[in-house]
Amino acid sequence: MCAKVINLSNRLITYTVYAIYPVIIMVLLFSGDSRIWRVLLGPLISFVLVSLLRRYIDAPRPYEVTGKAPILNKDTKGQSFPSRHVFSVFVIASTLYFISRPLGVFLMLIGCVLAVLRVIGGVHYPRDVIAGAIIGILSGMLGFYL
Repeated sequence: MCAKVINLSNRLITYTVYAIYPVIIMVLLFSGDSRIWRVLLGPLISFVLVSLLRRYIDAPRPYEVTGKAPILNKDTKGQSFPSRHVFSVFVIASTLYFISRPLGVFLMLIGCVLAVLRVIGGVHYPRDVIAGAIIGILSGMLGFYL
């Protein structure tokens, strides 16, 4: 039962963020808001850079080290640091914070829940999700202002 709740919550948070992001992009596009380029390019460029960083570091996942099966459905090897799920939520949240503060704060709160779920679920270490959150926040802020 607990494993089902963790898996469902992980998917629900992930899908929620990934559904909100394109909706905001469409709103900005159809309203002619010039901030659309910042909302698009900041997360896109930083996502590519974080993906390359993960490949370079290639940190093992907890279940690879301990041999204990993760609660979350995952069988990927390596590329644990930083957490790309948590990074993605936080880069989107911090970028959208500049569009709508309540939305940005809401996304950061559920990003914190996601970070906890990824650690409890056995697919990341705390350092992975903390680094993902910090890099996501900094990337969102830098991407929006550069």
